[in-house]
Amino acid sequence: MTEEIAIDLGTANTLIIHSDKVVVDSPSIVARDRISGKIIAVGREANMMQGKTHENIKTIRPLKDGVIADFDASEKMINMFIKGIPALKKMWFPPALRMVICIPSGITEVEMRAVRESAERVNGKEVYLIHEPMAAAIGIGLDIMQPKGNMIVDIGGGTTEIAVIALGGIVCDKSVKIAGDVFTNDIIYYMRTQHNLYIGESTAENIKIEIGSAIDDLHSPPEDKSIQGRDLLTGKPKQVMITYREIAKALDKSIVRIEDAVMETLSQTPPELAADIYNTGIYLAGGGSMLRGLDRRLSQKTDLPVYIAEDPLRAVVRGTGIALKNLSRYKNVLIK
Repeated sequence: MTEEIAIDLGTANTLIIHSDKVVVDSPSIVARDRISGKIIAVGREANMMQGKTHENIKTIRPLKDGVIADFDASEKMINMFIKGIPALKKMWFPPALRMVICIPSGITEVEMRAVRESAERVNGKEVYLIHEPMAAAIGIGLDIMQPKGNMIVDIGGGTTEIAVIALGGIVCDKSVKIAGDVFTNDIIYYMRTQHNLYIGESTAENIKIEIGSAIDDLHSPPEDKSIQGRDLLTGKPKQVMITYREIAKALDKSIVRIEDAVMETLSQTPPELAADIYNTGIYLAGGGSMLRGLDRRLSQKTDLPVYIAEDPLRAVVRGTGIALKNLSRYKNVLIK
């Protein structure tokens, strides 16, 4: 009577794998009615409401910097996602769940307990936790049990996780709170200061996806984009055209901080593993790695080859699913 699910609880997106298929892939957002305190919508539906609500509806992002910030909302969100899994919908009563859940590597004991308690309340009988870079490495297809060093950089929505992995363990790691959300805020700030245009989070997110770039000389640059928002001087709605070069300028400071974190992790790596990394290169995972030119920029900074995972958004959840299927093999990696 036990069902197995793997969850990647992300700041931006939550993904769930059930019987080897990704059954849930939606934004980690909840819309709550202020008066009754009821949850009106989660995921895609709540995402469409973001920035467009009246005073009785509030949209919440229950996870901040990769950890649970709003306990109640996150629990209800996980619950609704699990209830929405097609195979579990057909059952008469909720089954006991065996879960493997991803957590950032720089997480504290208290934050770990919050994740575990949320899972237990949604009927999780056996709950295992796995560090994100570890899950990403498994998802990319690396053999993490070998006595060989691999470097993973997982750029998510709330945190960037950098880790050097060997023998099924994390040798040195760094977790920085600079990732997709910070990029989005950089774009909002840039539009405000350079164009006097006030834009919302959803618009900034679209800019990042459609013309975002880490370097200002791309081989195949995206087309310029027209952006609508509110003029800060006149208060009227207005439109401006922006290029990918401007976005590269807006994101520059944050990317420099990610580069510094990568360099710092490399400088703490034991020499034998550093020799391995010189041969294997650096692997990028997470949604942030899809930023155009980021791989080239990191490669220039570190003088190492940089590879992007084939489906970077799902690398972590895929790894979590593999760990769930082979619990006995990965029992040293999982935190019970």
